[in-house]
Amino acid sequence: MKRSRPSRWGMTLLGFAFMISAAVYGALMLQKYEQRRNPPPLPPSAQESGTMLVTLFFAADDGSGLVREGREMDSCGEPAECIGDVIQELAGGPLGDLAPTLPPVTTVRDVQVTGDIAVVDLGHEFVEALPAGSSAEMTAVYSIIDTIAVNFPLVRRVSFLVEGKPVRTFTGHLDLRQPLAPDFSLERKADIPPPAR
Repeated sequence: MKRSRPSRWGMTLLGFAFMISAAVYGALMLQKYEQRRNPPPLPPSAQESGTMLVTLFFAADDGSGLVREGREMDSCGEPAECIGDVIQELAGGPLGDLAPTLPPVTTVRDVQVTGDIAVVDLGHEFVEALPAGSSAEMTAVYSIIDTIAVNFPLVRRVSFLVEGKPVRTFTGHLDLRQPLAPDFSLERKADIPPPAR
């Protein structure tokens, strides 16, 4: 008995269905890979007492880079509100032996989060009180950006305004016209004690 061969139309349809299935499967695998590589953002650790644990970046007392300091602060609501509260906490200065990175008169007028960009609107007092020099400007900017990035993983870049207006720079050294990504190379690594003898 002669077996009938599938028609050309049937083979084309079968090939098209296979390509659609492969594309859907590939998209699902890519999405799973992206979620594993970039886990969904988690809010700062909240505790039952209405507080959360945050990580703040202050300057090393010898000026050799940024150093992390853990801090417990009151819980907050939306990410934009929380980011503003965390920056105000950063402006309050360190609790230990580290050096402050922001002037204590710093005020956060507003924070907007759009996609992976946070726009931080600072009051004019911040710029007026920021010490001159590239080191002070870079330390202040990246202490804010790195603090936001560690505590709010959904934010990948930070843009700055002063009194609601875009700025080119704070003190003339760092270009702020484009949103900046965190730079953890400025973080001083913990000193490793010598091996015991």
